[in-house]
Amino acid sequence: MRTVTAVPPELLTLASAQEGLLSAQQCDDHGVGSHRRSRLVRQGRWQRITHAVLDTNATPLRDRDGPRRHEHLRRRAAWLGLLAYGPEAIAVGPCALVLLGVEGVRTDVRPEVALPGACAGRPRDGILLRQFDDGMTVTQIEGRWVATPDWALAQAVPEMGRMRAIAAMDSARHRELVSAEGLAHAHDLARGRRGVARTHAWWAQSDGRAESPLETFARLDCTDSGIAPDDLQVEVVDDGRFLGRGDLGWRLPGGRWLIAELDGVDVHSEPAALLRDRARQNDLVACGAVDLLRFTGRDVTTPGSPRPGRLVTDVRRHLARARPTRRRKRHEVRYALQNDSHVVFGGGGVGASGGRGRDRTYG
Repeated sequence: MRTVTAVPPELLTLASAQEGLLSAQQCDDHGVGSHRRSRLVRQGRWQRITHAVLDTNATPLRDRDGPRRHEHLRRRAAWLGLLAYGPEAIAVGPCALVLLGVEGVRTDVRPEVALPGACAGRPRDGILLRQFDDGMTVTQIEGRWVATPDWALAQAVPEMGRMRAIAAMDSARHRELVSAEGLAHAHDLARGRRGVARTHAWWAQSDGRAESPLETFARLDCTDSGIAPDDLQVEVVDDGRFLGRGDLGWRLPGGRWLIAELDGVDVHSEPAALLRDRARQNDLVACGAVDLLRFTGRDVTTPGSPRPGRLVTDVRRHLARARPTRRRKRHEVRYALQNDSHVVFGGGGVGASGGRGRDRTYG
């Protein structure tokens, strides 16, 4: 009968805080030596990831699922680099952003660390050792060294795509990790880095009111398509009662609003969240001042696609119906003239009376 190797509960608690990862030193400190670690690997309960780093979860990464999957994979990558290079290692770039709680970083982020005073080194098992930036400031997160938000953004943005880079800036501002001035400082720190030239316009496109990367992606999608929203986080009040807040808003004639709501799977898929969203949506529609459209991440235009996504298509169609264009106004004028109407341009815009005359005034 095979003996199952016991693992101290406090060591498993530590592993849980590090997304399932442990260093060999941490295991030694809790009485789990190399022989016991090897036995756990042979039993299929643990797996070796790189030199002196083990994963207490033997499930392959591709098969890991659950509501925290994306967050788990990002944080695991950040912890892998820190544990592989020891207590002096500093999480930098995208990995620093992840540990700081910034959203928008890709799920398949590469582990990146720097060592004080060290030059860049060869990647080890996919872990990138970056050159230590002269003057870089650091902070401690969960007992480990992490680049401060301004430096992390300066390091990460030049190597990111536009959508995710702006989403990370939005998230850092929304979480009050950096102010508008702090973001400008991060931009200055990024100057001179490889890849930064293409990002200069991006820094001014950040908006800290975005509450999720999906809201950022939707805002940029609409802006790039020529239908930029008039406002974000639009508050709807009816007779002094706050009904809700819309993610993206466009002003319509008569003081009305077109509101676009972005539903992320992780935030809006729980039963309680669905009930709250339904009640809020009903209140917004019932007040009579809001046209409400709802979208998910699949409705945002796929980068590089020649066709706009459903978000852009639906918003553009709704705005075209609700906002008369100059061409439509001219059509209305021609129709009015054909019916012997009295038409006035200027003052109150286009008006028509039931008179038989063809008097026209051009203001």
